[in-house]
Amino acid sequence: MLKLTKKADYGLMAMKHLAEHGERGACSAKDVADAYGIPQEALAKILQRLVKAGLLHSQHGTNGGYTLARDPGKISAFEVIRAIDGPLFITSCVTVRGECDQSNRCSIREPLRRVSHGIEELLRGITILEMKEEAAEDGPAELVTIIG
Repeated sequence: MLKLTKKADYGLMAMKHLAEHGERGACSAKDVADAYGIPQEALAKILQRLVKAGLLHSQHGTNGGYTLARDPGKISAFEVIRAIDGPLFITSCVTVRGECDQSNRCSIREPLRRVSHGIEELLRGITILEMKEEAAEDGPAELVTIIG
């Protein structure tokens, strides 16, 4: 079963929180961690990955913290997940190299590639703004449409 890592979950939660509180200015890692019961040290590392990926801005000082680097309607869930976990593959044969000991006999490689592509496209279509507005409730049905 495809499952996001805890780090990706935390990253998406933090991005949604920053989108919801953006008008108040920067939020500290502690503020976000306390709001969701996330370990602060783990969240700080995740937020730094998101800064490095260009999805967040980090400000130091007494009024410092994190803010979204772009409009939340222009940041996809896929970008956040990829910044934290790297490329998303549901099986090793869908990687860049795409080889395994069964490659020459495999009959499921192409269907799995289509599933992986469908999941990626779905995640690219979900924005932080939609998460903020809780408009992504029909995600699983949409995924079946993409894959099927």
